[in-house]
Amino acid sequence: MIFRFLLLPLLACLSLLPAHAQTRRVPIEVDRIVAVVNDEAITSFELRARLARVESQLRKQNVQLPPRDVLERQMLERMITDRVQLQFARETGLRISDIELDAAIRRIAEGNRLSLQDFRATLEKDGIAWVKFREEIREEILLSRLRDREVESRIVVSDGEIDNYLINPEQGGGAGNVEVHTAHIILRVPEQATPDQLMRIGARAQSALDQLRRGENFAKVAASFSDAPDGLSSGGDMGIRPLDRLPALYADAVRNLKPGEVSDILRSPAGFHIVKLVDKRGDTGAKPVAALRQTRARHILIKVNEIVSEAEARRKLVALKERLDNGADFAELARLHSNDLSAARGGDLGWLYQGDTVPDFEKAMDALKINQISEPVQSPFGFHLIQVLERRTEDATAERQRLGARQVLRERKSDEAYQDWVRQMRDRAYVEYRTEDR
Repeated sequence: MIFRFLLLPLLACLSLLPAHAQTRRVPIEVDRIVAVVNDEAITSFELRARLARVESQLRKQNVQLPPRDVLERQMLERMITDRVQLQFARETGLRISDIELDAAIRRIAEGNRLSLQDFRATLEKDGIAWVKFREEIREEILLSRLRDREVESRIVVSDGEIDNYLINPEQGGGAGNVEVHTAHIILRVPEQATPDQLMRIGARAQSALDQLRRGENFAKVAASFSDAPDGLSSGGDMGIRPLDRLPALYADAVRNLKPGEVSDILRSPAGFHIVKLVDKRGDTGAKPVAALRQTRARHILIKVNEIVSEAEARRKLVALKERLDNGADFAELARLHSNDLSAARGGDLGWLYQGDTVPDFEKAMDALKINQISEPVQSPFGFHLIQVLERRTEDATAERQRLGARQVLRERKSDEAYQDWVRQMRDRAYVEYRTEDR
């Protein structure tokens, strides 16, 4: 009834307009749903906004853009895959607090050598809404944490694989100090793919390879075909890695490539792959695996439990960090406040090898300079303030050699395990397309 009363004055006003004003047709852009993922919709406004940012990003990287309809189709698939993962993260209780988000954005601003205020002004000048940017960064952090939680537990490294790594130079154990810069394209295959699906996806992979063989820009082809997240964000660029830390499928392929060359189509359980060797550097002589890096660190841990919430744990550490920044003694605050056995030693964890701590802690620790104190870092144990005191390399015992080998092999398997997990998540999701071309 209330809508009826609201409409009457509006209709009365319209009746007073000149006839030509009443009949004029003014085009109004209407949002519409382009896909439904489980119980959530993706709208055309969302799709176009993401597309505009990716186009801007690719242009800044001097990547020639694929046709608009191709790029739009790729972006929609990327958004669907991301939405499936984000839904699962929320369902299983993963959250990124505003404090963590603010710290991440400050690091991004510092990486661009800008103050937070200048960084925000730069984004808004480029037409990127600050609120939207914050939420996209929150989602990126959430996806990264979800990957660490779900994928790391799936990676299994056998004793036989470690033995082979240590004794077989061709498998990386003594492969020398070789680093490779690679790029890749993945065309994901459903777990229960039919012969017809396999044929169609294989044909798309061949089409991508044909374009590359004709000299087409790799980044453009990756943006047009690749199902990997980096296909749109960086043209498939995987950056520089030690050769022995690449997925085995890729490492075997690039060993036989010269810089600038691309592989044939590679097949894995996850799908079809094409890899490019952008550059190679380092020697190929024997490299002993006995030199392992160590970090001496200390921390303050606040555990989360029925009494102390996540927000309270973060608040306590923010307050302690402020005191430390103003000259308070780390060891003394650790003794008074840390919920860890190391509190009695002023939070000192001693010398840590790679792999001795959980991934979230190690990643944050490795990013610190000597004597730098981290922002609050979340791990399965709670929240930490971390300080790095020293770093060194040390000749490793046989046991430590095996631990180092295990870490390398886990890293090598990480990409493969992630692609397999994403494929399973995507296959289980209900997806309904509502685009005009489907």
